[in-house]
Formats: sequence, C-alpha cells, structure tokens
Amino acid sequence: MKNRNKIFASALLAGMLLMSCGEDDVPVIDGPGDGPGVELPSEAYMLLKSIRQDGGVPYNASNPALSFTAEQNVFLPSVLGIDFRVDRSVVPAGPTARFPMFKGWETTSSGPRTLYYVITEASDRAMAEQLGVIFAPRMAAALGSDGVQNGTFTKDGRLVFEGSVDFSPKRSLVAGGASEDGALFGFPPAEVNPGAIADDAWSSYVVLPSGVVINAQPVANSTGIHDRIPHPDGNGPEQEDDLNNPNLAIDQASVVMQLLDGWHDGKQFYFHIVTDTSDPAPATIELGVFAPRLANLPTFGLFPGGSMLPFSPTANGLTPEAGDPLGFQGLNTASLSERQVNDPTNTFPIDPSDERYAPMWDAHITEFTVPVEERSILTSFDQINDLLADGILIPFRGNANPSPLDNSLSSLLTATGAIINCPVITQPDESVIGTQIGLPRNK
Repeated sequence: MKNRNKIFASALLAGMLLMSCGEDDVPVIDGPGDGPGVELPSEAYMLLKSIRQDGGVPYNASNPALSFTAEQNVFLPSVLGIDFRVDRSVVPAGPTARFPMFKGWETTSSGPRTLYYVITEASDRAMAEQLGVIFAPRMAAALGSDGVQNGTFTKDGRLVFEGSVDFSPKRSLVAGGASEDGALFGFPPAEVNPGAIADDAWSSYVVLPSGVVINAQPVANSTGIHDRIPHPDGNGPEQEDDLNNPNLAIDQASVVMQLLDGWHDGKQFYFHIVTDTSDPAPATIELGVFAPRLANLPTFGLFPGGSMLPFSPTANGLTPEAGDPLGFQGLNTASLSERQVNDPTNTFPIDPSDERYAPMWDAHITEFTVPVEERSILTSFDQINDLLADGILIPFRGNANPSPLDNSLSSLLTATGAIINCPVITQPDESVIGTQIGLPRNK
C-alpha cells in the first residue's frame, strides 16, 4: 500500500505542476545517464509539460482521459484512441492507434535537429505511472551496455538524444526466389533497403539522467516521417515522407501509427507497433527504422536473462492462397506483399501484464518442413514447441545460433540475432474488432 500511495502522490504532484508552473519554473536536469540522480517527478513533469506546450493534452494519471474495458484490454494508458477496424477494403491502413507525441532534439554532425518521438515503456514503475506507459522493469538490464543511448534535458525541458535518424531513404524490397529444396520462397529477401536509417549512436532505449530507461521511438524530423504513419489516401511510397500527412499532427502533439497483428496464447489480435530494428531485413519488411546499435543490447537468445524477449516469426507459413479460416502467416507472405500490406502475424510468448515483458523482441524464426497445405497457423509458443518436437517445424536455417541458448520459453528454438522494437498496445477480445475508442484520428 505504501508503494501505491507513493505512486499516486508522485502522479498527483506531476499533475499539479503541469497546471501551476509557468515557463520559468521548469526544473533544470542535465548530465549523462550515469550522472547524479534526480527526482522522478521532475523528469516526468518536463516530458508531460512539453506535450501541453506543443498543443496536446498531457496524460493525467489521477484523471485519465480514457478508461478501457477488459474486452478492449489496452496496455498503454496514455493512448489517445484506437481504430480496431481490420478490413482494409474499408480502412486501407488497417487498425491504427493515436499516440501522444513528444518534441525533442537529436544530435547530428551539423548540429541539433528537432525530433518527434513517442514513449511506450519505462523501466521504473513511478515513471511509467506518471507518463501512462507500460512498466517494463527488464529494460533496466540494458544499463551499462553499448545498446543504449543517454538522454539529457535542455533548460526548457526538452529531451536531447545522442543519436539521430534519417527518414529520407525510400524503402524497397526484392523478394527471394525459391530455395534449392523448394521449402522457402519469398523469404529471405534477395535485396532490402530500409525506409529509415539511424546512425550508430541511436537507440530507442534511452537512459535518462535519473538512470530510468525509457523506450523513446522516433517518428519524424525534417528528413521525413516513419513509414508506419499511414497516409489517409493509402500507403503509397510516394507519400511515405510527407511531413504534411495529417496523421502527423505537430500542432496537436499526436501521431497515428499502424498496428500489426500477431498471436499470443492461442488468441489473435495481439496488436503492436514496429518502430526500429537492429537488422535491415526486418526493418524493410515491417516498415521500421534500421538502428544497428540495438544489436548491442544484452543478450539475444537468452531468457529470462537480458533486456529483451524471444518471439517467433515463421519463414514459410500459410499463404493467402491456402484459404485457411484463421488467415495467413509468415515472413514469406509479408515479403511478397506490396508495401507490406500483409503482416507476418508473428507468435509472441507473453504480454505486458507480465513483468518479464520487454518491448525489444529477439527473433527466433521457425521453418516448416511439410508442404504448404499441411502447415498451420502458429498461435502459441506451446504449439510451436510441440511442432518442433515432432519435426514439423525446425529452427530457420538462417538463424545465427547453431543450437538453442538458455531460454526458459523454449529449449528447441534458436535465435537470429535480429532485435525488433515492437511495443504491444492492446490484445482485444474478438467482440471489440470493428469498433473505435477515444479519438483515433487527429482533429
């Protein structure tokens, strides 16, 4: 009860500061991530205050704008709205969510540049409560590694990043041909060119001066916008870097992003976003930022050790032509689809209600050994482990590890070494599909 009261008091203090402080009252916090500690309300206060300064409505932990039902099962309290419509003939972008968007500074060779970003997780419970994000304590395991970057605050309360992102490249993908044995087609790709590339200093695992780790993901700067921000008229490549896209509302401090589907615990609609990855192939396939520094996070192939979680894409899942009532699945289908209209619908082991959760996922790819008509939709890790034991699935031949590492979720899977930042936003009941909550579009 003491901890709960402390969290409530901190959230209330942050809310009071937001309502009462003037421009000259912003606390000054600077110094590297391993420097002197600071009071958490000061960092949360500055981040929330920047939302209000930029025309948005900061999250209020004591009086949130939205409340969610058990059927909606939303993990991110600060989300501004969700469109659960999945029929792309009606909504070309598919399901989307609208997020509070922060304005800060990134560091480039030619000087500081404005960067817009979203925050979805924090390693500290009080910080997570105040910001309305997911509490992910395992992110703290990244401290001291080369996979993070340090963040500092300016005197006017803006977060400054050590690295930067270039959104100007044009995404392109050439699907792979058939493997010699015919088991693989489409994936792995023959050629990938990500639509956004981060420099060597950029990581979305950002260490604040207090030592708290947040997951701060870039969505726009003067070079363009994230490829997961859909255009209202479609999602064509000619629109991917349009700073005038109304789904990027700088004057409202909010951004709309596409949700990807997935499977968890035998249930579909495991909706998440993909923001950046350590490898150019998944960055291209899933329209993310290629951020090579993420490869230095500790330690792929291990669980529950390290700062990330295993998940399992399949290289050669069921194709749309199979006509399975559960749909289709696989990196093969995703690689063959224009603009990645078809999600890979990967399989995940846990959700953010479990404190072992982390938003960085370590890809453990599987491969079917049976003809396509004998393949099934992979809906849970238990099913995957059973199929691996039967030989119907094998670890993908392109995985980096020759044998499984210390992974309590599977003793049979091996890791690729590719790290994907995909925060989980919601896993609704099927009854919610087709509805909308909150304000899923910018005004």
